[in-house]
Amino acid sequence: MSAQIVEQTGQGPDAEARQLPPSMVERMSLILDVFGSPTARLTLEEVARSTHLPRSTTHRILDQLVKLSWLTHTPFGYSLGKRALDLGGGDKVDGELRAAAAPVLHDLQVRTGLVAHLASLDGADVVYLDKLGGRFATAVPSRVGGHAPAYSTALGKAMLAWLEPEEVDRRLAGGLNRFTGRTIGDLDALHQELHRIRSRNGIAIERGESFPDIACAAASVRGPEGPLGAISLVGDLAVNVERIAPLVLAAARAVSVELFGGLGAQRQAPRRDADLVTRPWTARTMGDLVGGR
Repeated sequence: MSAQIVEQTGQGPDAEARQLPPSMVERMSLILDVFGSPTARLTLEEVARSTHLPRSTTHRILDQLVKLSWLTHTPFGYSLGKRALDLGGGDKVDGELRAAAAPVLHDLQVRTGLVAHLASLDGADVVYLDKLGGRFATAVPSRVGGHAPAYSTALGKAMLAWLEPEEVDRRLAGGLNRFTGRTIGDLDALHQELHRIRSRNGIAIERGESFPDIACAAASVRGPEGPLGAISLVGDLAVNVERIAPLVLAAARAVSVELFGGLGAQRQAPRRDADLVTRPWTARTMGDLVGGR
C-alpha cells in the first residue's frame, strides 16, 4: 500500500484506521487545536496520538508550522510560536503567569514588607502585570499596565540577560537614554551587566537607575524558550538588595516550576531552592534582610 493511500485512508502502522481530514488546512488546524494552553509543551508522539494523524504526516506539518512561526520547537517539545501568540495568546500567557505568580508574590510582599512586582517584556520595555504594595508603595512610581525601559530596571535586565545578544541589540536599537547618573547608557555596558546577571544565577540588581531613591532585586521566570516574565522586590536605597535577592530568585524559580515543571529553564535547580519561598522566616531574619544588618 502506497504512502499516499495510507494517509488518505488512515490505514497502516502509523495511523488510526479512519478517514483523515481531507485538506491540509484542516490537518494544520487539528494540530494547533491540541495546544490548548499557551504554555503547553507537546512531543511529536503526543501530537500524533491526540490528533490521530500518522506520525509522518504530523511531523511534516509540525515542521511547516515551525517554519511559519505558528509553533516553536525545542529539545523539550513543540509549543505555540510568535504568530499564534500575537493573535491573542499573549494575553493568555500573561494571565497564566499572573495566576501562577500570585501566591508567591503575596508571600514575598507579606514577609518582607517591600513592594513586589511581576512584569513581562514588550519590545524594549517591561510591562507591569502586578504590583503588591507595602509601606514604600506610594514612593514607587509603577502601576499595573504601565511600561518602563527594560535596560534601566532590574526586572528588564533579569529578562534581557536570557535573550540572545543579537535580540537584545535589536530590541534596543533605538538607543539608551539616561534617567539618572546611574542609568546604563550604552549597549556595551549593558551587555557586561547582563553577563554579570547570568554569572549570579540570574539575579539582577538596580540602584537608582530609573529613579534615584529606589533599589531593586529581580529574577526572571524562565521556560524552555527563555524568559516569560520577572519578579522583583523594591525598596529604598537603605535596603540591602543583595541579601533579599535569594528570596526573589527562589520565588521566580517556584513560578517557573509551577508553569513548566521539569521543562523550565531552571529545571536543574534543586527543588529546595523553590521551596525557600514557603520557608518559615522569623521576624528577626526578615528584619535583618530588609534592614541590611
